Amino acid sequence: MSTKLNVLQVIPKLGYGGAETGCYDIAHFLSENDCGSFLATSGGALIKFIKKDKVKLIRLPVHSKNPLLILLNTLLLVLYIIFFKINIVHARSRAPAWSCYFASLITRRIFVTTFHGTYNFKNKIKKFYNSIMLRAKLTIAGSNFIFGHINENYSEYLSKDKKLRVIFRGINIDYFNSQNISALKQEKLKQEWGLDSNKFTILLPGRLTYWKGQEKFIESLNILIEDFNFTNFQAIILGPDQGRKVYSKKLINLVQRYSLNKKIKFIQYCKEMPLAYSLADVVVSASIEPEAFGRVSVEAQSMGKPIIASNIGGSKETVVNRKTGFLYKHDDPRELAKILNTVIQLSPDELRSMGNEGRKNIVKKFDVETMCQSNLKEYRRLIKN
Repeated sequence: MSTKLNVLQVIPKLGYGGAETGCYDIAHFLSENDCGSFLATSGGALIKFIKKDKVKLIRLPVHSKNPLLILLNTLLLVLYIIFFKINIVHARSRAPAWSCYFASLITRRIFVTTFHGTYNFKNKIKKFYNSIMLRAKLTIAGSNFIFGHINENYSEYLSKDKKLRVIFRGINIDYFNSQNISALKQEKLKQEWGLDSNKFTILLPGRLTYWKGQEKFIESLNILIEDFNFTNFQAIILGPDQGRKVYSKKLINLVQRYSLNKKIKFIQYCKEMPLAYSLADVVVSASIEPEAFGRVSVEAQSMGKPIIASNIGGSKETVVNRKTGFLYKHDDPRELAKILNTVIQLSPDELRSMGNEGRKNIVKKFDVETMCQSNLKEYRRLIKN
């Protein structure tokens, strides 16, 4: 085996989610630190940004849960591992993790996983399927919340010879930086979205799915008007429905029922998320189920924006309550409305001060550089041992 560190990361698709962007960041970081960087995926929007001279891209159907394709992926990965002299195979999802596990066994390479979420395990078969993420030499948890979740629910799969380590996800603090936002672009996006500069702007980013809490958010805006008599606001629900037409229609009907048509705008997509954050006075993360990390909370703070987030999951670790933002009871739209009203009453200087504290918080703890360095340190430790 080569003495050079060669890492193969395997992820179903390379989109814009937290797991995917983290995979992308580490792939390029490795190449810039004298390591061989290889990435196997089935496709995705981020592929076009991969620097092909730095990262070797391998296209495989690793998104599939079909047992025959999992077997095929295993055989193909064995060939790639041998040919490219891979030292470490790092799987970032369950289906490809099974292929990576068997390929690592066959080639006697080191198997690593990142446990990205609270996977559903309603029965023993599903739990066994999930357990592949704990069969690695090293399992990385993206937050203390996920670390606790693993210990609480998968203790039977943990052992002394397998390491479980928390490495917080990180974001690109240079990309998510309000100082780099063009006023011209801001004005253009305001016009595209039909926003009024004189209204308080509330942003809720995230794909349209029930657990992201869009229904509770809409209810809270109705309460904001009825109980607190505040009407001078505009809200943006930013995210695709990803084919969830029934849920999307349900949200539209809820907006109509509360007569909020002129208050709430649904935007499917924004190419430059920092630009979207820059238009907001406050950002909301309204998830009613625990976020593994809570990327919206981190991105908002990095952009110097106050964040209001539900008090479950990863956001409890990234938001400093009443200093960089506010935490509220996750299933209580009335409390969300109350906190929204509190934030609305803050002066521009107070909003700016909270935003500045948020930026400091993220620079100190959740910079992508720190995440990448931690991963590389663990890889080298595994090779050394």
